[in-house]
Amino acid sequence: MRPEPELEQRLTAILRAAPSLMGVMETARDLALPDWMIFSGAIYQKAVNHLTGRDPDYGLKDYDLGYFDAGDLSYEAEDQVIRRAAAAYPPPLDTLVEVRNQARVHLWFEDRFGEPYAPLSSSAEALTRFTTTMFAVGARLEPDGTLRIFAPFGLGDLFALRMVPNPLRVTKGFARTAAAAQARWPELSLQT
Repeated sequence: MRPEPELEQRLTAILRAAPSLMGVMETARDLALPDWMIFSGAIYQKAVNHLTGRDPDYGLKDYDLGYFDAGDLSYEAEDQVIRRAAAAYPPPLDTLVEVRNQARVHLWFEDRFGEPYAPLSSSAEALTRFTTTMFAVGARLEPDGTLRIFAPFGLGDLFALRMVPNPLRVTKGFARTAAAAQARWPELSLQT
């Protein structure tokens, strides 16, 4: 599902108005990782903060930088990319940008979260596995400066500040995720 044009334009304007995020994206673009995108809190939180009148960086824990490279699924290959990215970002971003190869998430996810996780075919597919539709948003700064938005469930829930369980993923994690988000943004509503 392509994001709604009006909401995509609104989100693009919100993201472009966040200097820290745009700096992260510019460096990520320069790293030229395969099928990369910034997603999760680094994206949806900017919109939530804008809609609730908060500072753009309120509640931000990290910047999730995903890429997809199925050519080498070893931890060592991913670690080389992690180190390369850390060297490219100035402090404190060198420790705030969390880089993960989406092609290898299935190798560790179940051990860490106790739920099975089938292999992915792209970074964008990872968004279809997030616990809530509201969080399933990613963005990539293209070489020509265009900001590309990825939102498999659309952007309606995000702009309505509505947390809805992901209809494609049965998970025990929704209640925990929703409670943590509502503690930071009490304006969020739940729809189960």
